[in-house]
Amino acid sequence: MSEDTQTTEHNQEKLPLIGETAPSFSATTTQGQIDFPGDYQGKWVMLFSHPADFTPVCTTEFMTFASMVDEFKAVNCELIGLSIDSNYSHIAWLRTIQEKIEFKGMKGLEVTFPVIADLKMEVAAKYGMVQPSEDDTHAVRAVFVIDPEAKIRAILYYPLSLGRNFDELLRVVVALQTADEKSCATPANWRPGDDVIVPPPGTCGLAKERVEGADSGGYACHDWFLCLKPIDKSELKLPPSMK
Repeated sequence: MSEDTQTTEHNQEKLPLIGETAPSFSATTTQGQIDFPGDYQGKWVMLFSHPADFTPVCTTEFMTFASMVDEFKAVNCELIGLSIDSNYSHIAWLRTIQEKIEFKGMKGLEVTFPVIADLKMEVAAKYGMVQPSEDDTHAVRAVFVIDPEAKIRAILYYPLSLGRNFDELLRVVVALQTADEKSCATPANWRPGDDVIVPPPGTCGLAKERVEGADSGGYACHDWFLCLKPIDKSELKLPPSMK
């Protein structure tokens, strides 16, 4: 088997799916060695990849992530970055960001979350971050939201050319936590303070009870399968920007 074939097969490991246990790994990072999930017990984690250091889109993304670290920490979510570059390259790039780059009023930003050095593509392969049809030597912009039980709760993929929407990434974490805590679902474009969806009933009898009980149950039904109830922001754990 040729080296190229081995590399392609290595890069095409099964993509972990929502609801599955996130693959474990140990890695060298800009903040020292980390072991996942052991070092992140009780934490939500956002694991994200970027194509390469010293690239323009990635630079704007890392500056934005660095500016929002406290927002994510406020909802018990830790950030872990990754690219197929060396630790020395990461350090040089992050120093350049802090010392030289200004973007949308952001400057002097220190990236304090760990960035994985993944030259052998070991972590990237476990998470399906390298997609040969896009690029077989760089990771795409993947995002994995992982809960405190190390279960994958959301997966987002972006091509190399498209920078991510960071308000949406934060909203995803808050919406997932809200759904867990309040046993609900969140409708389209949900933001904290909006009504949430009451889980639909599973039997005809419960459907009838659901509609008839709306007035006294503190929720409103558009039909038996779509009932909404209010949740005050004060009941939710929110980052400062959403309060």
